[in-house]
Order: sequence, then C-alpha cells, then structure tokens
Amino acid sequence: MNVTFLSKKIIMIDRILTGWTFMRAFYLLIGAFIVIQSILEHQWVGLLFGGYFAAMGLFAFGCASGNCYGGKPMNDQQLKDNSSIQDIDYDEIK
Repeated sequence: MNVTFLSKKIIMIDRILTGWTFMRAFYLLIGAFIVIQSILEHQWVGLLFGGYFAAMGLFAFGCASGNCYGGKPMNDQQLKDNSSIQDIDYDEIK
C-alpha cells in the first residue's frame, strides 16, 4: 500500500475518534434523525440534507457555529513547554 494512503487513512480515523464536542454530536444525531425520517416518509431529497448534517458531525468538517476543526488540542504539558517559542528580534526602521 501507498504510504500517503495509509497516512490519510490514519488522519481520517483520528479525526472521527477524537475532538468530539456537544455540537458535533448534535449534528450527527440531527442528521441521522433527518435521514431516518426521510426514509420512513419516502422523501428522498431529505437524504441529502440529513446526510450532509450527519457527515458534518461524523467527519468534523464545516464551520457551523464557528466550530471549525483545527487539529488536536494541545494538552497541559504542551502548553507549559515554551521551548518551541522563539524570541524574535525586530529592527525599528524610521
């Protein structure tokens, strides 16, 4: 298998399993509800809307309510570790 394919697969699995918030779970539940209701009522256009909301919740894409996926949140140790921060020297130009 291709290394890029495996890395993309790992990233997608990580994105599905981590970073769950209330809004993400809410979108998944509402999307699933719309899909089920659309199937029961034979309203096939509703599958598009429900599928979009369910996918947005499951795969954490979209910026609904300003909750864009920004990667893994940093833990406390990473926040305390300032070794990655570099001092920048500025020259004042007049």
